[in-house]
Amino acid sequence: MILTDRDILDAINDGSVLIEPAPPEEFYAPNGVDLRLDRRLSLYRAPAPGEDPVIDPSGPGYSFREAIARMAGEIDIGAEGFVLDPGRLVLGWTLERVDLRPGARLAARVEGKSSLARIGLIVHLTAPTIHAGSTGQIQLEIINLGPRPIRLRAGMKVCQLILEQTLGVPRRGYGGQFAGQRAAG
Repeated sequence: MILTDRDILDAINDGSVLIEPAPPEEFYAPNGVDLRLDRRLSLYRAPAPGEDPVIDPSGPGYSFREAIARMAGEIDIGAEGFVLDPGRLVLGWTLERVDLRPGARLAARVEGKSSLARIGLIVHLTAPTIHAGSTGQIQLEIINLGPRPIRLRAGMKVCQLILEQTLGVPRRGYGGQFAGQRAAG
């Protein structure tokens, strides 16, 4: 069951979910709440001369954190914003920290905004699930599939959080490789 704006506010008020900083009233839709883009982005760079460009996610000892650290660098979105060229992928973060209390019977999804998708901006490219018990800022995979460059600005509404009630309480809260995500810096 997807929570309505009233249900989301009730969940925030009773401590089942924390969204910080608290979204203003106009960020709530009938069944979701808008989240904003943080000031930090991770930009991918071309392989260095002589570096093996192949990524092997199923290879022995693979670590996504190490792979990203080797091929991406952090930047701060300045006052002029960051221009995302067509075909380019960047990693971003939500400005808001979202904490789903493990016993609250809530999970969530992060979905892109249709107003951005219609100009070619895909936000949270895949794996939209935010597991029960997750805590922290949400990392976003952002790609421009449109024909023109798109300016990203810190603080812009970039995605929607859709909260869903689970049928039961999980045995444990989320503790996978993305547990406690937060933007660097």
